[in-house]
Amino acid sequence: MPYVQRHDAAFVLYLGDEGVDLSEANPENRFSPEWVDAVLALLDQVEQEAAGGPAALVVTATGKFFSNGLDVMYVMSHLDRFGAYLDSVHAVYRRLLTFPMTTVAAINGHAFGAGAMLALSCDFAVMREDRGFFCLPEIGLKMNFTVGMAHLLRARLPYQTALEAMTTGRRYGGGDALAAGVVQAVAGADDLVPTAVARAVANAAADGPTLGKIKHDLHAPLLKSLTVPTPAMTFG
Repeated sequence: MPYVQRHDAAFVLYLGDEGVDLSEANPENRFSPEWVDAVLALLDQVEQEAAGGPAALVVTATGKFFSNGLDVMYVMSHLDRFGAYLDSVHAVYRRLLTFPMTTVAAINGHAFGAGAMLALSCDFAVMREDRGFFCLPEIGLKMNFTVGMAHLLRARLPYQTALEAMTTGRRYGGGDALAAGVVQAVAGADDLVPTAVARAVANAAADGPTLGKIKHDLHAPLLKSLTVPTPAMTFG
């Protein structure tokens, strides 16, 4: 399950299990209902522990995957709950988009689908330059984007990049992602988290409530889209 470590003013949220590169139960850091609940609980914990002091948040993982997105096995066995499940995924995006401290995604490996959108829900993103892809594979899965997801991608990506990523399923390596405006920096494996931490803590002194309000106002139309209930959907 996800866990948090602290590096001075920076909280680092890891999306996998502590002490291993790949979780035995969830090796690709997919959005199982339990995983979603754990991430939201840890974000609450980080906010509480910051207690008004200087703080910033980095979201990353270890090993081969940042997050490969939706828990397909859960979805296929709970199709009657698909809409509610996607609404819970939207809740994670909303929480990050309005988080009352600077947030940076450190994309250590593959970020696909909902996992790619998780990275885009952070204020900034740094990607490993030599490993992993950013990809929106929904076109190949014959799966539509929800209203909120489509709005998130339009809002957080350059328009032409959003068009290409959403309609072709292109896989962007670190250099391509930087050139396309998906991420703001790339780094080697050893420098990835330190680079993300440095970027995050540069604004750690910002007042949390003020920053949260600014983000809420900035993303207001997007946040509204992410509260639209998801209708019944199918894919594949």
